Amino acid sequence: MLRTSPVRLLDDRHRHAVLEILDADPVSNVFVGSRVHAAGVDPGRLGAELWGFHRGGRLVSLCYSGANLVPVAADREAARSFADRARSQGRRCSSIVGPVPAVTEMWNALRPFWGPPRAIRAVQPVMSTVSPPPVEPDPAVRRVTMNDFDILYPACVAMFTEEVGVSPQAGDGGVLYRARVAELIRSRRAFARIEDGRVVFKAEIGAVTPYACQVQGVWVHPDLRGRRYAVHGMAAVVTEALRSIAPAVTLYVNDFNAPARATYHRVGFRDVDTFMSVMF
Repeated sequence: MLRTSPVRLLDDRHRHAVLEILDADPVSNVFVGSRVHAAGVDPGRLGAELWGFHRGGRLVSLCYSGANLVPVAADREAARSFADRARSQGRRCSSIVGPVPAVTEMWNALRPFWGPPRAIRAVQPVMSTVSPPPVEPDPAVRRVTMNDFDILYPACVAMFTEEVGVSPQAGDGGVLYRARVAELIRSRRAFARIEDGRVVFKAEIGAVTPYACQVQGVWVHPDLRGRRYAVHGMAAVVTEALRSIAPAVTLYVNDFNAPARATYHRVGFRDVDTFMSVMF
């Protein structure tokens, strides 16, 4: 007897149920939540597939399948089911990222079929704050404009390469990455301190929902590290994000990056979850 899979491809008919799951934990789910709030669930507009795991006829878990494979509210059974679907399609993602238990379960199921990853970041604390920073914001940090693009872009490339281990310009020469940086600038979610034609500090708000936003791309020029530019720069970003973007600010960071974790704690962030990333 053939067994029916509990995993279904979702569309806009499921939008209300999907948002109920995502908005139940808006901080940990901000990446997927930002996309669904903005584009809905239809794969054509979302730019990815959203899979749903049903139990007792009710939608209980999700998995975003795009450039990243992201389980949401997935217990062991759901994670295994999502891994089965991902394996049947072949690897289409550049990473699996999400809460440690679900990603661990998925990776254990996929490892024999997808081969060795480029890197595994096994412990990535998710941090969040809803309060004004206890340190003074840097008054020189401002929203970047398109006039600053040629100054900001090299700093974005340097940050990405340092963090991920590969250049975002590999493959297509940076076409997609340049478009993403420009999109963040135009949406007024790119922040920087720029002096004498170079970026001193920068950060972007990469995902936004009505309930939370996620900081990404935090970077200080290598020649200026250790001078608290990150502490006061992040204080400026958090202050403005809480004022004009969302009522909670979140990010996640590698556990081995002790200086960054210390900076975020000084700005008022607290650990709320733990992610894991498997990168290909």
